Amino acid sequence: MKKEVDIFIPCSVDQFCPNVGRDLIDLVKSLGFKVNYNENQTCCGRTLYDNGNWDMAKEVGEKFIDDFKGTNLIVGCSTSCIGYIKTKFANLFHNTSNHNSQKSLAQRIMDITEFIHSIRPDCDLGVEFPFKVYLHNNCHAANEYNLTEETQLILSKVKGLTLVNKDDFNSSCCCGWASGLEIYNKPLSDELSRRKVESALSMGAEYITSTDAACLLKIQNYIDKHSIDLKTIHIVSLLRYSAVNHNE
Repeated sequence: MKKEVDIFIPCSVDQFCPNVGRDLIDLVKSLGFKVNYNENQTCCGRTLYDNGNWDMAKEVGEKFIDDFKGTNLIVGCSTSCIGYIKTKFANLFHNTSNHNSQKSLAQRIMDITEFIHSIRPDCDLGVEFPFKVYLHNNCHAANEYNLTEETQLILSKVKGLTLVNKDDFNSSCCCGWASGLEIYNKPLSDELSRRKVESALSMGAEYITSTDAACLLKIQNYIDKHSIDLKTIHIVSLLRYSAVNHNE
């Protein structure tokens, strides 16, 4: 495997939690890889696609393909965005001039959890996070990307971490974001967030983690609005916790 990767920072991370993007870069470097970050990269177009604006989604997708030309692996921190690129991009670019480029992109891009599992099958990174954690397997990770067991295995190797919902089906239920559900049906969106948060609290969780920043932003918004004693943390930042707290 080439010891050089391109980094994909989703727009939700870039705009609302850039610390996760920095943690992703540091994490990949700590695994022994050189990273390339194209500052011209923008949105993958998932929300446009999900809401039926395929023409604009294709336009945004064309730029995404152009921004990630080459042969390097591409590592990102959103199972939602990357699941979309792997499974839905083909609907936009089948039998077009970008047909082969899209196929190459889909094969080269992966979420950080898949990347870790591919280079460290035991998933033991020697990190520590001494808290009780609820894993939110977001809809797209569970139903589109099919990337949940790897995430759970990674968390199981984190020293001091207690995964409170290891066998709970509700961990894969929607958080209320769903590519803009909050905009179109806020009461339903908030109810889904409430159920997610109350499920975590009932199990004694101190943190909710996920592989998707948009989900965590939605959940954190609900937590803040109702002054609930619970925190969210992206899995990338969770995996950097011990390094940061030991001043690596």
